[in-house]
Amino acid sequence: MIKKTLYFGNPAYLSLRNGQLVIRRPDSEQTDDANRASKPPGETTRPVEDIGVVVLDHPQITITAGAVGALLEQGCAVVTCDRRRMPVGLLLPLCGNTTQNERFRHQLDASLPLRKQLWQQTIQAKINNQAAVLSACTGVETKCMRAWASDVRSGDPDNLEARAAAYYWKSFFPDIPGFTRDREGMPPNHLLNYGYAILRAVVARGLVGSGLLPTLGIHHHNRYNAYCLADDIMEPYRPLVDRLVSQICQEYGADTPLEKNIKAMLLTVPTIEVTIGGKRSPLMIAVSQTTASLYKCFAGELRRIAYPEL
Repeated sequence: MIKKTLYFGNPAYLSLRNGQLVIRRPDSEQTDDANRASKPPGETTRPVEDIGVVVLDHPQITITAGAVGALLEQGCAVVTCDRRRMPVGLLLPLCGNTTQNERFRHQLDASLPLRKQLWQQTIQAKINNQAAVLSACTGVETKCMRAWASDVRSGDPDNLEARAAAYYWKSFFPDIPGFTRDREGMPPNHLLNYGYAILRAVVARGLVGSGLLPTLGIHHHNRYNAYCLADDIMEPYRPLVDRLVSQICQEYGADTPLEKNIKAMLLTVPTIEVTIGGKRSPLMIAVSQTTASLYKCFAGELRRIAYPEL
């Protein structure tokens, strides 16, 4: 079952009662007549086990320790936002698998050649997915990108990822002269940032669920980054966010602010349908398959990571 994503952009009080997340909104009234007799005005509930991601996007949100603990026990990722209403923090379970110690050891013992081979697969999948999205969204010729993908060597020593990215971003928003992908850059970078933050939370959640350390990457190794492995594994999924942002730009314009309706569209990232292993599934399920296959690569049971194909 696909887990739900809950977004809170107004003042709210979140607590736990009988395995349910209790949501009290001081600025709303209960409109469901069927629930009015059993719940106070402004109160709704959601089963904790049905929740996969929670986004807390208002400074006047209060959440109890009991609610946080119950969400984490069910493998939920809790995302907090800063004053600019952008994701800034991520809470994940400390233990997400019954054989976690054994899985940590397999991950820690992974050889450098294996990590380089896994990075090669990751970049090949990323460039191919970028080519598919670029062709679908703009009609731009992508034969060069397909060639670069096939030429990626173990560890990508030629940095074909950067070459493909330069071509990709130069062509992806043809109506925006001089666009470059930069976290602090011109619109629609703000939309990409938000979408990637949600994707990162979903991938980090999947890694923990597979009993892996999201900090220990196969390529990224920034000493200040707690989610290096999540940043590695999300790479082939990024074009899915790019495609969604392209659709938003066509409908609302590239400089549209991050208002609630735009965030609502970006929060559909976990439910985007993708093809993985020849079957269609929601992105959140696909990510779990990817992270499970990654562990099997570390354990010597597989030789390839299962990534989506666009």
